[in-house]
Amino acid sequence: MSETTFADDIKQLGESIVGLTLKQAKELSDYLKEEHGIEAASGGGMMMVAASGDGAGEAAAEQTEFDVVMTSFGDAKLNVVKVVKNLTGASLMDSKKLVEAVPAKIKEGVSKDEAEKVKKELEEAGATVELK
Repeated sequence: MSETTFADDIKQLGESIVGLTLKQAKELSDYLKEEHGIEAASGGGMMMVAASGDGAGEAAAEQTEFDVVMTSFGDAKLNVVKVVKNLTGASLMDSKKLVEAVPAKIKEGVSKDEAEKVKKELEEAGATVELK
């Protein structure tokens, strides 16, 4: 096996990271997320850069979690409220408040299949929906 050589500054940085306490590692993770949009991937080990909107993040991994955002309830508000109630499990009153608070997140962090299903149900009831 061949041995890879690393620059001294990279070795020093690596040793500094390895020597962090759990509290310091959490603080570093929070800093990277808030200041640079970098989060640990769900499998651990690798880091993933969040898309920045300027096209730089296009090479990032395909989005796997979606938010279903209703932008309008259309002309059939009552039908949309009923669908929202069924989708969220919220009370009728809470569903009505959610519908009236457009734009409103109906589902958060769901799979693409579930997001498409929810979008279809809401659109069939008369709502306008975006996946983000």
